[in-house]
Amino acid sequence: MIDILFALLAVAAVIWAVTVFYLQGPDLSPFDKSPRLGDSASAPPSKEHLAVVASLAGVNGIIGSTPRRQRIAVLRRYMDTLFDSDQLTAQLTPVDAAGVPAEWVQASGVDSSRRLLYIHGGAFCMGSPRSHRRLTAKFSELANAAVLAIDYRLMPEHPRLAGIEDCRTAYRWMLDNGPDGASAASALFVAGDSAGGNLTLSLLAWIRDQGLRAPNAAVALSPATDGTLGSPSLKSNQPTDPMLGPLFKALTRIPRPLLLWGTWLQTRVRPCDPVVSPVFGDLAGLPPLLVQASEMEMLRDDSRRYVNKALAASSPVTLQTWEHMVHVWQMFHPELPEGRQALAEIGKFLQAKS
Repeated sequence: MIDILFALLAVAAVIWAVTVFYLQGPDLSPFDKSPRLGDSASAPPSKEHLAVVASLAGVNGIIGSTPRRQRIAVLRRYMDTLFDSDQLTAQLTPVDAAGVPAEWVQASGVDSSRRLLYIHGGAFCMGSPRSHRRLTAKFSELANAAVLAIDYRLMPEHPRLAGIEDCRTAYRWMLDNGPDGASAASALFVAGDSAGGNLTLSLLAWIRDQGLRAPNAAVALSPATDGTLGSPSLKSNQPTDPMLGPLFKALTRIPRPLLLWGTWLQTRVRPCDPVVSPVFGDLAGLPPLLVQASEMEMLRDDSRRYVNKALAASSPVTLQTWEHMVHVWQMFHPELPEGRQALAEIGKFLQAKS
């Protein structure tokens, strides 16, 4: 009996050690309490924002009425068709970016020698160039650039690292190819939202480490930066996040060690590996970066911790926050005034870094 007890204690000790020292990563709480960085918009939410919140009831309905096995497919269709009624004036050109399906998005009159790689969000399992055309068309206008919107491989059909590899391949290809054929770019940018923001930040570190030509600037909208799910706002802001809150409410009730082990077993990548959790990486030597987030969303502290740590490493990174907004509220421009405001800030940032 004593031998069995000692064996169980030994197993428990090993599990604890692996969780704390191998899966969880270093303590990031020192980057929680830095002063507010950049600008914060604190005006009351507009009536248009309240309408956006009401419209998200459709997502809640899907979650509640769709069997779990069918949920991803239904959410993908919902996301892809959400803005199908838009009358886009941008030119869309399908392209194969060295094996990565993509499309060039060009607003009228932009300089096609200037290029921006856009990486869409969708929790690594949803989203596409189609779902994000409202944003990619606007980024083309703001950056005066041709936008390469990539259709990277999604989970669960593909491993987590497959999407990362697609982003790297597309960036290498974009260095020497534009909408008019093979040619060097006169300016380069990278941008992404949510999961795409995660992939953007992972890509920036890889570009630096590979010694490739760095982008002139980058933008991350409400990025997920910590795959260990350690940010305090993941729980504290769940009730105030009308988009991510319903989607991930169940996850907030699962003990974090179980989430860490589940993530590791599912992806075969340590949750704290900087490739999937950029906040744990070396954040020195990054290009100029603008991060925007909502004070009320679950991923707020992912942004805050990343920016604080990057500033401590002397990288030129700025955080702008809005008080009441939904996750990636920029997507709901032009109807949403706060979306127009945030995109105007992005335009000023990109123009200043060209």
